[in-house]
Amino acid sequence: MTDTEIKNLLEKQRAYFESGATLSVKFRKKMLTKLYKTIKKYENEINDALKADLGKCAYESFMCESGLALTEISYMLRHLKSFARKKRVRTPLSQFPSRSYKLPSPYGSVLIMSPWNYPFLLSVEPLTDALAAGNTAIVKPSAYSPATSEIVKRIIEECFESEYVAVVTGGRAENSALLDQPFDLIFFTGSGTVGKEVLRRSAERLTPAILELGGKSPCIVDKTANIPLAAKRIVFGKLLNCGQTCVAPDHVLIDSTVKDEFIKEVKLELRRQLGDSPLEDPTYGKIISKKHFDRLLGLIDPSKVVHGGDSDPVSLKIAPTVMDGVTEADAVMGEEIFGPILPILTFDDFGELLRAEKAKDKPLALYIFSESKENIRRATTELSFGGGCVNDVIIHLATSEMGLGGVGESGMGSYHGKDGFDAFTHYKSIVKKSTRIDLPMRYRPYKSRFYEKLLRRFLK
Repeated sequence: MTDTEIKNLLEKQRAYFESGATLSVKFRKKMLTKLYKTIKKYENEINDALKADLGKCAYESFMCESGLALTEISYMLRHLKSFARKKRVRTPLSQFPSRSYKLPSPYGSVLIMSPWNYPFLLSVEPLTDALAAGNTAIVKPSAYSPATSEIVKRIIEECFESEYVAVVTGGRAENSALLDQPFDLIFFTGSGTVGKEVLRRSAERLTPAILELGGKSPCIVDKTANIPLAAKRIVFGKLLNCGQTCVAPDHVLIDSTVKDEFIKEVKLELRRQLGDSPLEDPTYGKIISKKHFDRLLGLIDPSKVVHGGDSDPVSLKIAPTVMDGVTEADAVMGEEIFGPILPILTFDDFGELLRAEKAKDKPLALYIFSESKENIRRATTELSFGGGCVNDVIIHLATSEMGLGGVGESGMGSYHGKDGFDAFTHYKSIVKKSTRIDLPMRYRPYKSRFYEKLLRRFLK
């Protein structure tokens, strides 16, 4: 789209929103139901698109993309009436007689910019939250996942008129043109570098922005952990989408006394889940582009590889790779990996480990495997991170009763379930005052000692 076409599209959406068409709960539920049915209709096409872009098998595509999108829609349909209801709150005696409440109101016309790693889920899930809250929306999927962008566009165009929901495809030019427009809220998922630019551009118009970024999410394994189970679950999390997951376990920090056992179990688990020739496994995906493929290969130090390390430049596949003897000085620890490489670092003192982690950027996720209540308490309370799990990885984002979001360098704001509705909602604080009685103590002249005594009783 050209700049002019994008501007005209937003103007049409603003006019549609201002007509009040999106405000009724009945309308919102009707639109969400339509979206749900259309996703079900195109499940095979969604799977094909994800296979083309990322090499995902149908099982993983449903488990991690379309299935989770359907779950979010179902959750909103069950709870929308309650979420959209005004919430009565207590009124101070000094405001007697009156009634106070918070009124959920949509922001208006919102922009949703989605990434390439979960291109279907991370387009549809925030869209679901935006529509549940009563907004109009423009969705901008990533140019790196063109097949999925096309099926997202097809589904949305079949479900909605463009003045309500529209998809803008393209690359940097379209991104820039969209960020030039006066949206009421911007929702961005992607890298920290691009997130900073989105925030800078939104700040020029004082447009609120929600940023879902990433970071080097650590996975702590102490000496009390169930090592075989820890290895199994960490491998599961690392293999999802070939490690191209914003909340993937980026690296393992393990007590040196159990490191050798852990590496042994990781190797066994990798063979169990993918066999001896992972590059030939049809259920194992690929790296999104040659650029990212080359970047990942540059992070691998062959002298520290203890498992894997093979790659295929034609299919853009990299075998799950375990690196031992890694230090903070290694290239693989200098940036978010976002691929199937698992560096293993050791520690000898848990307290020292926590002190070192506090000095780093705040990650989107943190995982700890431990049977020590004290270690779990310290890690989860002393360290700052977006969210995480104890004795598992990634699954916290599949719980609709909790939001997903970062902190510090890993993002701002959260969404998912009720938090998703709130993310796209402004709560108006309203006091409805009675006209039958008008207490005189607030009015000038301030001379009555009796009124002053009453005032001091109220305000304490």
